[in-house]
Amino acid sequence: MKICVTGAAGFIGFYVSNALMARGDTVVGLDNLNDYYDVTLKHDRLAMLKGNNAFSFHEVDLADKEKVDGIFTEEKFDRVIHLAAQAGVRYSIENPYAYIQSNIVGHLNILEACRHSDTIQNLAYASSSSVYGMNENKPFKTSDFVDNPISLYAATKKSDELMSYCYSHLYDIPMSGLRFFTVYGPWGRPDMAYFSFTKDILEGKTIKVFNHGKMRRDFTYIDDIVAGVIAASDNPPEKDEKGVAHRVYNLGNNQSETLMDFISTIENALGQEADKEMLPMQPGDVVETYADISESKKYLNYNPVTPISKGMPEFVKWYKGYYS
Repeated sequence: MKICVTGAAGFIGFYVSNALMARGDTVVGLDNLNDYYDVTLKHDRLAMLKGNNAFSFHEVDLADKEKVDGIFTEEKFDRVIHLAAQAGVRYSIENPYAYIQSNIVGHLNILEACRHSDTIQNLAYASSSSVYGMNENKPFKTSDFVDNPISLYAATKKSDELMSYCYSHLYDIPMSGLRFFTVYGPWGRPDMAYFSFTKDILEGKTIKVFNHGKMRRDFTYIDDIVAGVIAASDNPPEKDEKGVAHRVYNLGNNQSETLMDFISTIENALGQEADKEMLPMQPGDVVETYADISESKKYLNYNPVTPISKGMPEFVKWYKGYYS
């Protein structure tokens, strides 16, 4: 099986690519290696992937339609796992155009490339728990109303879901949208709170705790996310009552942790207490995320097994080794 993984040098893309190759698939990675966070981390992930003969790579901006079309014509993929995106809620307030180019134009180009392919069987793509906005129903269900995004990032991810539904309907391509819930683990993204908390605590710096710590997150370990992504690729949705083979899934841990408990877990793993600065809520952020994963269990046999008490020490161990 030849599988295209976009965002292959990114956190989730790196792990998904490795898992696919471990089971015998051929992976073609696409990534623009942008500098949203330390590019060294992306290059190091990519170097590890390139050590496997089953991996090949194209450095490409997905907003470049001509190059994307050329790659799809040349490679003739069997499946696509589309994980590339401009990430980050807060950065979308500072640099909105980056999100339109990557998450809207880039996503459309992937849809168009799939549409014109005569080999692609299905598409699994990354969405986000951010689409739930200020939803007050807990846990979040995929059937909940999600038309009130509070960040541009969330708006682009909801747009991706709508565009994908439309293309699945028009061109009969099975598609799965994956709403990720706060993914963490070794080789993670430096812009995520757990990463910056670990860094600042080790360096003796004060950590910034927003909304005075009164927040909850459904923290999901990377191994559990990878299992869900691959299951979605392996099990494309059947057509619904309207004849559309498109389904959206929550990939979370089905466990909403308080931010202060999460910080305590990091402190325990480090053996070091944090100096905390309590701050008000940040624009575009949400108070709580909590995933209902019943549909993911039903259709994907998705079963997250990693609590933060196990996952965070694994991240801390990796961090100390990598930055030693």
